[in-house]
Order: sequence, then C-alpha cells, then structure tokens
Amino acid sequence: MIHVKSFVFSPYQENTYVLHDETHACLIIDPGCYEPSEKAELAAYIESSGLRVEKLLNTHGHIDHVFGNKFVKDTYGVPYVTHKIVVEELAWVAQFGAAMGLYPDPSPAPDEFVEEGDTVSFGNTVLEVLFTPGHSPGHISFFHRESDQLFSGDVLFRGSIGRVDLPGGDYETLMEVIVEKVLPLGEEVTVYSGHGPTTTMGEERRHNPFILQYNGR
Repeated sequence: MIHVKSFVFSPYQENTYVLHDETHACLIIDPGCYEPSEKAELAAYIESSGLRVEKLLNTHGHIDHVFGNKFVKDTYGVPYVTHKIVVEELAWVAQFGAAMGLYPDPSPAPDEFVEEGDTVSFGNTVLEVLFTPGHSPGHISFFHRESDQLFSGDVLFRGSIGRVDLPGGDYETLMEVIVEKVLPLGEEVTVYSGHGPTTTMGEERRHNPFILQYNGR
C-alpha cells in the first residue's frame, strides 16, 4: 500500500507528491518548492514522518514542476529519474522563469532515463511508466496498478486537460494519449494531477468537456 502526501507550491499552485510505503521508503514526484519556506515544509514532513527518500521523479520539465529539483538532489543525494526528452525541456526553464520574474536554481541533469514499459521502484512498491506526451514532448506519468492510482502530471485535470500552447505541445497527441492510453486504465483509477484536486477516470470520462467534445466529433 502506498501513502500519498501532496503539497501545493509556488505561484503556479503546483502539486508536489511524496509517496511512501510500509518500509518508509519514499520518492518525490515533481518538487515544485520555490520559496525557502516551501523547501523547509517538504523537508520537515519527510523528517517528521521518518521517511527515507530513494528517488526524485519528474513527469516533465516545465518550470513549475522542477523548481525543487536541485534542493531535493542536494539534500538527499538520490537518483533523478525522468524521460530523456525532458533534458530539452529543462533548457527552457531559465527563460520562462525570467519572463515571470522567477529565478529558480538550475535543475541538475537526470541520472536515469525511463520510457514506456519501464518501472520505477521504491521500498516494496513498483510504479509503471507511461509515455504521455502532448502537454510536453517528453511527458511521462506513473501508475500504481495495485491501488489504481495515476500520477498524471499535466495530462489530465478535474474537468480539464493540460495546456498545449507551450513549446512542443500538441492537442491531437494529448487527446489521443488521454482517450487511448489513460482512460482505459479503468473507471476507478484515482488521478493525482499536477494542479488542482484529484479526480477519477470515470468522472472525467462522463463529465470532462474536452473528452466529451473529442469523443463526439
């Protein structure tokens, strides 16, 4: 069984997730902590919970999801795991930050690359890697099949989808991923999105206006 702790960080209101299992091993998905107080909050939770950080994961390389990469890497010395295309996405971070008046610490380079069909493990837990581009070219999502939980990054939100107007975004690709790969995971799957509240596949299949429009065209 995995336990999920979420934090809402930065001006982008990004969801950072800490997952741990019964071994107290944990991993951090998309650390969006920008302010020193946010970094301290993340570290305090990990310490007070007696957790052992084993990996840092990025679903993609957009600025709001990588603010805390250097902090996590420097603090815990763990492997940074993502898709190989994310290296190209990280190159845009400083430019986007400057345009918003934000100056994050540069992200370290990834240590390990994963792609569709690979797995990421921590403690006794295994997450499946899904290649889910469209919002960004190198986007991946992480699925815990035993508990029907998907960590979708910016692919699917409650009542919405990831934006496609940033470099490398593509609407058709994103919708194909959602309809052909994400929704078939099952009606009961809980979706932990990169922004906003959790949802379920069934809820989005029935009510998400983007999905309804795409399926009905």
